[in-house]
Amino acid sequence: MRVAFTSSDGVVVDEHFGRTASFFVWEVGPEWAGFVEKVDAITTAADEEDRTEARASAIAGCAIVYTLAIGGPAAAKLVGRRVHPMKTAAPAPIAELVAKLQGVLRGTPPPWLRKAMAAPAPSAAER
Repeated sequence: MRVAFTSSDGVVVDEHFGRTASFFVWEVGPEWAGFVEKVDAITTAADEEDRTEARASAIAGCAIVYTLAIGGPAAAKLVGRRVHPMKTAAPAPIAELVAKLQGVLRGTPPPWLRKAMAAPAPSAAER
């Protein structure tokens, strides 16, 4: 599953979704993870809505975007594109967030995450 991170350096999630210059995209699975690409964010556009739309398009194909902060309209636009925004309470290392996500993937992920992974629902015995 592809996951985007708003970061100034590719190491720490430390940027607001609407202000980040780049998204760092990783491929994350239960047992493996790796950096895929750096995607430049659109920093100029006619208005805020156009900029938000362009940023959402830049990370199309990602299931999740981890960000320090995001406004309600931008979050709604991402959810409409099937990208789940995840806010961090404070700047957080990408490697730490990836490890936590992998722990969730190895267990019983919540329904929205199973859907994002296109994984089958757990059987009654696994619940």
